[in-house]
Amino acid sequence: MKSFEYGDGEIGTMEVSYGVCNMVIGFGVLTLPRTLAGMTESSDAWMSIVLGGAVALGFGWMVASLMARFPKQGFRDMAAAVSNKAIANAATLIFALYTLLFVSYETRALANISKLYLFDRTPEEAISFFFLLVVIYGVAGPSISLLRLNLLFLPAVLSILLVVLAMNLPLFNVHNLKPAFITDWKGVASASKGTIFSFLGFEIFLFYNAWVNKPGKARRAVLSGLAVPFVVYLLVFLFVIGIFGSVVVRNTLYPTAELAKQVEIPGGFFERFESIFFTIWVMSLFNTAVMAFDVTLIAIRAVLPKTGRMTWILILGPVVYLIAMQPQSVTEIETFGEWISYAGLAVGWGFPAVLLLAAAVRRVKGDEKSA
Repeated sequence: MKSFEYGDGEIGTMEVSYGVCNMVIGFGVLTLPRTLAGMTESSDAWMSIVLGGAVALGFGWMVASLMARFPKQGFRDMAAAVSNKAIANAATLIFALYTLLFVSYETRALANISKLYLFDRTPEEAISFFFLLVVIYGVAGPSISLLRLNLLFLPAVLSILLVVLAMNLPLFNVHNLKPAFITDWKGVASASKGTIFSFLGFEIFLFYNAWVNKPGKARRAVLSGLAVPFVVYLLVFLFVIGIFGSVVVRNTLYPTAELAKQVEIPGGFFERFESIFFTIWVMSLFNTAVMAFDVTLIAIRAVLPKTGRMTWILILGPVVYLIAMQPQSVTEIETFGEWISYAGLAVGWGFPAVLLLAAAVRRVKGDEKSA
């Protein structure tokens, strides 16, 4: 008799693909069009999306290769195999700090956009607090269940986004995409930085690698998970520019949200469709935050295993909230996110690159064979 598929405490390639997609597609969809429109002319930022997406796919291949090289091992074990325990512990704790800041940013950014479009009379402090309580409730359970939650939420998130794009199709004006190719290569290359920032997050699967039952297929799983956000970013940007024009987009805080406000349901059954859009989109932001918090706990407990998981949750929960409340304006929130993105490039992509290079030079591989 075939064993129960979800009763073995492992994750397959589908969970990896869905998890990678959900980590990447979260908050970036709402802010990326404005960032790109402010750095390029007309619709030329599509080239920046292609360039940044290509870089992200390259690093995705690198992270997946490291996962396949060390099957059934987490980040700390990989680092210890190519260096020593002291360096591995230090790198793991730095990674934990990065993901902790990532959770703080997601919490603060969600509170800001929720106040604008959902709870206009609720203080951001309260929105952040209650959202963080739900995140804490999520990480109190097993890590495997959080990963499988992506299988439930991601289809709903992608479906509502496709509905928004389809309902706005009559408003699309191809002339807003013209003229083309008027931005110099420096502007295109500079704008690609914003795209690269939006692809950060998938590197957390270096810690979930211990539960992947087919590490040999990690490359296909990670790359397919990155391909979906790549297409989504491209479609959303072209639709936003085609409907509003580049001048309006660069002066709109959340262009994708405004796209949802343009939707009109025949018969007036839903007067504020953007509320439905954000209610479902919160699922994606929740999964992103809860997986990042979960990786923070996994990383810390890999170095300090004697302290229980729940103890660390109670310690780090208030820390996340206090950090999240430090930015006092939208500009400070964006600056906070930008610095975390730089940290993500250094930690999330830099560390795996060094590990993979060191492993290749020293010819170090995991103890188990990939499936």
